[in-house]
Formats: sequence, structure tokens, C-alpha cells
Amino acid sequence: MGDRDVRDRAVDALTRLVRDIADFPEPGIVFKDITPVLADPAGFGAVVAAMAEAGRSAGGEVVVDKVVGMEARGFILAAPVALALGVGFAPVRKAGKLPHHTHQVDYALEYGEAVLELHQDAVAPGERVLLVDDVLATGGTAGATCELVRRCGAEPTAFAVLLELGFLDGRAALGTVPVSSLLTV
Repeated sequence: MGDRDVRDRAVDALTRLVRDIADFPEPGIVFKDITPVLADPAGFGAVVAAMAEAGRSAGGEVVVDKVVGMEARGFILAAPVALALGVGFAPVRKAGKLPHHTHQVDYALEYGEAVLELHQDAVAPGERVLLVDDVLATGGTAGATCELVRRCGAEPTAFAVLLELGFLDGRAALGTVPVSSLLTV
């Protein structure tokens, strides 16, 4: 199956299965609910396969050493993407959730502020890292995660996301890190 077929199956699954939830988690926010995608084995498999392509060269070779997923829905996607690529997975968590020595970054998100952490030894210096999350909105979480990876001495090489809210220009927070979005709304 070609790259185009993989991506087309993923986009079809997203188009059919993602639902909008108005005023969640607070008034004025339209939440993109991906749980129907996760409940559909074919759809979930399609999006994992398509997202894993961001960690491969044009020739299909794996070009990353680690996959980092952001709390919480990013974990659900990043772990199987890491398995598909044959590399390790590292979680980025909210403050106080990781048990070992961490790096911390304060950041703003579309409806508040938060702190993210990554174990200091989660990625090694010089490793190439694929960042994975479900939605790219303002880019606060993604930009903070890039900073955490860099503090470990590693390099964020790509960011794979299911949905991009294009009107919020979250790509700007990622600088030169390429973004692979399956669907832009």
C-alpha cells in the first residue's frame, strides 16, 4: 500500500469519526473528540500508520530515535506510532506526574496556563525525536514539548498531529520543526 493510500484511509477515518463537542472544556471552545476514532480498529490503525510516516524518510527508512507524546491524548497515539517505527516512547506530562528528575516548561494554551515535564533521561543527547499529539491549536503544548526535548540535548525533527486548527496558526510556535497534519480544519 502506498503512502497516499495510507494517508487517504486516515483522512477518511478522521472525517467520518471525529465529532465536535461545543463549549468543552469551557464556553466558546469546540472540542475535537477523537474517541470514536480510537473505538474503530480500522480507523485507529489507519491514523497510526499515517502518523508514523512523519518518522520515515521518503524512501521509508526510520529517521527518528524516539517518539514523544503529550498528555493525555497524545499518549494514546504516540505509543503505537513508536511501535510502528520500532523506536522508544517517552511521555510529556503535567507537573508532578513523573517520578524521576525532570525538566519543566511553563506554557500558555488556548484556555489557560500549565507546566509540562519530561524525564531528564527520557531522550538522549543527539537523538532525533518525533513529537506526536492529537490536535495542534495555538501551539503552546507543542512548543513547550520542543523546548523540553532540546533541554535533554535531543532534536525535535518533526511533529505529527491528527488535526490542525489552521485558523489558530499553531505552526508558528514550532519554528522550523516540520508539521505533518492529517486533517486541517
